[in-house]
Amino acid sequence: MKKSQAEIIREYGPFDNAPRVNGVTFDGQHVWFASGEKLHALNPESGAQVRTIDIASHAGTAFDGRYLYQIAEDKIHKVNPQTGTIVATIPAPGNGGDSGLAWSDGSLWVGQHRGRKIYEIDPETGAIRRAIESNRIVTGVTWVDGELWHGTWEGEESDVRRIDPATGEVLERLEMPEGTGVSGLESDGKDRFFAGGGGSGKVRAIRRPR
Repeated sequence: MKKSQAEIIREYGPFDNAPRVNGVTFDGQHVWFASGEKLHALNPESGAQVRTIDIASHAGTAFDGRYLYQIAEDKIHKVNPQTGTIVATIPAPGNGGDSGLAWSDGSLWVGQHRGRKIYEIDPETGAIRRAIESNRIVTGVTWVDGELWHGTWEGEESDVRRIDPATGEVLERLEMPEGTGVSGLESDGKDRFFAGGGGSGKVRAIRRPR
């Protein structure tokens, strides 16, 4: 297993209208982050907020190329980002114990924090397709270039780790600096991860190792 220090290349926030950062996703242009009662769109180049959507947003956030998905306690809402309206709702696998959320290859991937699992689920029905075990509390989840990464946050220790999606084996770890944690996680598809900072109210850009 490769282990290194996470390289934080930029911090955004904290923001006056967002007391915390839960889920994080990226639509190719904006970073969306969940703060509890609102979804916020952030321009990652300027650092400015450009939009908010009033919606329960307690945990992970994902984007499938057209729609946003947002965990709201024991449900996952499918949201039209143009209008802010909920177009569908499915049950979340952890019944309120879910954390991260990602979209990849026609599935939603749900991190379950206390259950220490990542579930692949059907985005239409919520049916569980498979589960991957973790040895740490799971926070944000993301896929990039066929690699599955997720955040962990336990006590004062937090990292971003790449795992084997077939076995759950940890292949690489990026250790976060002391006092910083990862709530949501999303790749920009290139060389950055965007990581939610929980109660710090910050979003951090972390360099993705090559």
